[in-house]
Amino acid sequence: MRCPVRPVVAVAFAVALRGGAGAALAADPSPQYTVARAKAAPEALLSADERAWQDVAEVSWGPAWCATRFRAAWNDEALFVRFDATDPDPWSTMTRRDEHLWEEEVVEIFLDLDRSGRDYHELEISPANVVCDVRMISPSPDKRNDLGWNHEGLVTRTHINADAAGKTVGWTATASLPWAGFRSLPSARGVSLPPKPGDGWRFNLFRIERPGGKDAPEKDAVTVAWSPTGEPSFHVPRSFRDLVFAGNR
Repeated sequence: MRCPVRPVVAVAFAVALRGGAGAALAADPSPQYTVARAKAAPEALLSADERAWQDVAEVSWGPAWCATRFRAAWNDEALFVRFDATDPDPWSTMTRRDEHLWEEEVVEIFLDLDRSGRDYHELEISPANVVCDVRMISPSPDKRNDLGWNHEGLVTRTHINADAAGKTVGWTATASLPWAGFRSLPSARGVSLPPKPGDGWRFNLFRIERPGGKDAPEKDAVTVAWSPTGEPSFHVPRSFRDLVFAGNR
């Protein structure tokens, strides 16, 4: 199957659609993200217990009205990721794994294990905790993928966040990606699973926000990459950055 081309909106343009250009968050300029060695138990990480994540480095991107924060940690069993999305009205209608979630609202991570730009891991999570996990065989020019590939043992959770008055302000998604589940990817053949401290993959992060809701999903839609791709697509491996696995602290 083929992935559609999804336009990547520049931050300045995204803000212009909603106003308040001064509130935009620029992409983090650092060349890499270091994945912390997990100190907390897997259940605490998956439940988004802030105490479990408080010492984990984060990156943020996107305009302030739909900003996204990302954190990651790892242990000998799995990679843990967390997204916190600002959103006053999270929505979704799709309910089945591997539906075309990119047509609604999602957070996404691409993981290029062997740094080849081929056969990389794509994970999308919707506010309703529906997932689309994909083996991206070739990003260009034909954009071939395998939607039938699943990450064995994948666990994800989402919850809606509210302020003290009970008003929805966003949503959080967490995931546990067991190392064993990566092994069926061709890009895993030459890498250590679990990684060794200091090992580096390549990756990128994305957010799709559709303030028009289910009745007008294309209206003022914003698709934002943490590391801008420079093209009307998320699938641009040269824009990926280093994901480095830290040792014990």
